[in-house]
Amino acid sequence: MDAFERVTRYAEEVITPEELRDVLEKPTRKAYIGFEPSGLVHTGWIICAHKIRDLKEAGFEVTVLLADWHAWVNDKMGGSMEAIGDCGEYMKDCFAALGVEGATYLYASDYVNDARYWELVLKVAKHASLARIRRSMDIMGREAAEAEQDFSKFLYPAMQVADIFYLDLDLAYGGMDQRHAHMLCRDIAKKMGAKSPVALHTPILSSLEAAAGRMDAAKMSKSSPSSCVFIHDSEEQVAQKLRQAYCPEGQVEGNPVLEMCRYIVFPATEVFTIARPAKYGGDLSFERYEDLETAFAHRQVHPLDLKNAVAVHLNRLLQPVRDYFDRHPENLDRVRAHLGM
Repeated sequence: MDAFERVTRYAEEVITPEELRDVLEKPTRKAYIGFEPSGLVHTGWIICAHKIRDLKEAGFEVTVLLADWHAWVNDKMGGSMEAIGDCGEYMKDCFAALGVEGATYLYASDYVNDARYWELVLKVAKHASLARIRRSMDIMGREAAEAEQDFSKFLYPAMQVADIFYLDLDLAYGGMDQRHAHMLCRDIAKKMGAKSPVALHTPILSSLEAAAGRMDAAKMSKSSPSSCVFIHDSEEQVAQKLRQAYCPEGQVEGNPVLEMCRYIVFPATEVFTIARPAKYGGDLSFERYEDLETAFAHRQVHPLDLKNAVAVHLNRLLQPVRDYFDRHPENLDRVRAHLGM
């Protein structure tokens, strides 16, 4: 597998493939992904961990930005910078538990005292209309109307674009929910005569509670425990959440359990096995996600059998994470205490 294929596999979008090929020709290249320290980590982060490893193996220097000031602006963790800081350290634990090595962790607090950063924030604001900033506010998980009583929310997109310029990045990576911010960055870069980063986006897992794939479907959310599987959930919790997940028989589109198969299980599993009693046809094995999807669409796989199999495979993937937190529970315990859990 060459570097281009490694970087783009399982990606939803690359803007643009031609620019990525040019970046891969550079002797050194820098990428980043930013996260608000804002709560417990769910299995959607496995996609990010895989992609960070892909970027590292493709020769990128990868920075994981722990956007503590951004989380504070966005009222996360009760607006407590102490709690946000504890959550940032917990997030480092999560990536370590998921096998991420060699990434550089950086807090926004590490550079907000640099006047050059705030100069970039103002330059971004000078080149962006209020309407464009409003359209970019979905990166916060908020509607623009929610910012009407708190002007700081309007600074958030400008801060995120300034982060990218400040770090002098060749590639900005995130989920599809970061697309507006990355496109704003690319447009402003052209106006400013600055480096325009490649934008790489991976899928966002949908909530286990409702139909995925609809325009109004909710994404997996750490603020709604039943909508997601946390990476340190117990085996019993994983199995229970999967049993209750939305998974209509024969329905491929809008099926969050199949989504989890496609983006979490199959990339880490050579053979996906569904255990069934002999009276129901015996075990089924799949080496390609597409074959599983076809079998499910033709009702050759029952939803309950699929859910049980996903729980088994997912628990196998998450066991090293549980083992890690058994050895290093301190930061997780602090975050749970801040969240009143």
